[in-house]
Amino acid sequence: MSATLPALSEQDCLVAIMIAVSASDEEIRTSELVAIQQVVNYLPIFAGYDTDRLRTTAQTVFDLLTEEDGLDSLFGLVREALPERLFETAYALACDVAAADGTLMQAELRLLEEIRHELEIDRLHAAAIERGARARHMKLT
Repeated sequence: MSATLPALSEQDCLVAIMIAVSASDEEIRTSELVAIQQVVNYLPIFAGYDTDRLRTTAQTVFDLLTEEDGLDSLFGLVREALPERLFETAYALACDVAAADGTLMQAELRLLEEIRHELEIDRLHAAAIERGARARHMKLT
């Protein structure tokens, strides 16, 4: 990837976090992609978002994740563009994507832990967010 990383909008940052969680276990599942698409289509935080940017943002994340310090670079971009008031939103969206397929893989859990740390999400708040994601993605069987 070039030395100059693209600037991300606040909405791009949220998408980038969701894509990173989906890609963390090296298998992007359809249920995760559907969850991301639904979030972008229906949540008020994405009002006015140009969905054509999804592909570009996803490619940026994929490119970064292939680099040695790519995750650190991604977090740097996110911390630079995302206001602190949206850190819990980013974590909540990450949890929803991780829970979308009904299984949390070790790589997803490690990345969620890293997101909590990087975005300085209080452990108690994180637990509440995680519990909400679990409840939203519960299955009958």
